[in-house]
Amino acid sequence: MTNAIGLRCRECGHDYEIAPIYTCEWCFGPLEVSYDYEAITAGTSREKIASGPRSIWRYADLLPTKVNRAVDLGAGFTPLVRADRLAAALGLGEVWIKNDTMNPTNSFKDRVVAVALSQALEFGFKTAACASTGNLANAVAAHAAHAGLKSYVFVPADLEAGKIVTTAVYGGNVVAVQGNYDDVNRLCAELAGTYPWAFVNVNVRPFYAEGSRTLAFEIAEQLGWEYPDHVVVPMASGSLLTKVEKGFRELHTVGLIDAEPVVRMSGAQALGCSPIAKAWLEGADTIRPVKPDTIAKSLAIGNPADGYFALDVVRKTGGGMAAVTDDEIVDGIRLLARTEGIFAETAGGVTIATLQRLAHEGVVRRDERVVALITGHGLKTLDAVVPVAGPTATIAATMEAFTAAFDVEEL
Repeated sequence: MTNAIGLRCRECGHDYEIAPIYTCEWCFGPLEVSYDYEAITAGTSREKIASGPRSIWRYADLLPTKVNRAVDLGAGFTPLVRADRLAAALGLGEVWIKNDTMNPTNSFKDRVVAVALSQALEFGFKTAACASTGNLANAVAAHAAHAGLKSYVFVPADLEAGKIVTTAVYGGNVVAVQGNYDDVNRLCAELAGTYPWAFVNVNVRPFYAEGSRTLAFEIAEQLGWEYPDHVVVPMASGSLLTKVEKGFRELHTVGLIDAEPVVRMSGAQALGCSPIAKAWLEGADTIRPVKPDTIAKSLAIGNPADGYFALDVVRKTGGGMAAVTDDEIVDGIRLLARTEGIFAETAGGVTIATLQRLAHEGVVRRDERVVALITGHGLKTLDAVVPVAGPTATIAATMEAFTAAFDVEEL
């Protein structure tokens, strides 16, 4: 059974039956899944969740798909790491890293794809597809292979080589498109109207997006069923930030946490593709599309579909936003790696650099319990750090050469 009862327009509230559709026919607003929260309240508990699998499917009562249809590579329930050395470096009190580099294809996209392809099977689709800046391509190719589905993933032709390889290895079709992500996405919207395929971020997007809520569920559970005070989230389309905030609210709605959440949400973007952060910093309501130019390619969506909703959430919760340079992104990657031993891709560098900026500005406070979302592994974007991460020294194979190169005090 599932507790999903339909789809609802986020703009006008018009209701629809569960189907592979994603826009409202009345106002063209985006659709999202609606749930029977009374049934969830009656059927779930902390104890039931604790006895479930160590994956997103421990929260099956809060997801739209049927468990017997679950496409499960073990996505979710990734480590929440207390980052005291990073906190000290930033002048903060309590910082936690939600380390989604530990997912099956090493990014948070495994969460959303597991839900999307489970629903695709429920609808009877035989082929999975997506437009991607890399991580989603990895996840769709892997989960489609596991589920026995054909796959077509469409990516910008200039995508990092590592992300191409780690998609193609699963045996599906990888289509490199000459253009940026927004060009790829427009093509996929046309293809979705032509072929009977499950495009995870087009016709099954309402279900795909629901997987992001599991980050909020896990964070609260891993903190002993308590909310954090502040969460810093990388933004591409803006959907992740909005769904994490929704997840915290739902924990109260279904009785898993008694108190209503008071969680401040802050968004992180790269300066070279920062349409949401730019609107925030200008105090504007209109998000103007941009042409991406940044090393953080996984966040390089110049026309963010959920940008307005992300702005609204950050304003309502009292958070902030920043747009950080490519140099700051690399510094953020290195800071997290040397303080906590976690190697993040460029999106993680954006998150840490934004956390540093907001801490300096006083938006993130020392008295807050802060969680930073690290959504992908650094091995996906090695090119970004190759210029600054090489051998400390190159020496001959002799003790004399070593002692000449290093003044080692410890004996």
